[in-house]
Amino acid sequence: MPDGRRTFTVLSREWCHLCHDLVAALEPIAQEYGWAIDVVDVDQHPELEARWDELVPVVLAGETELCHYHLDEAAVRAHCSGG
Repeated sequence: MPDGRRTFTVLSREWCHLCHDLVAALEPIAQEYGWAIDVVDVDQHPELEARWDELVPVVLAGETELCHYHLDEAAVRAHCSGG
């Protein structure tokens, strides 16, 4: 979180089209609420791959899983709005 903004972490894979689609859909929401997006390739982190392998892509806010496979816009917006 280098700029001090709250950050969504997207657990992704380089070759995963669902991952790229999810990030593209998340970007305008993150921008609207002033959140950053940190995309992490689970294939580069064995501990993340072991935990999240079949669920990727996954959107996390801290330790909270907001959604996986596809963007749940309602869940993301609810989290950003504090409820």
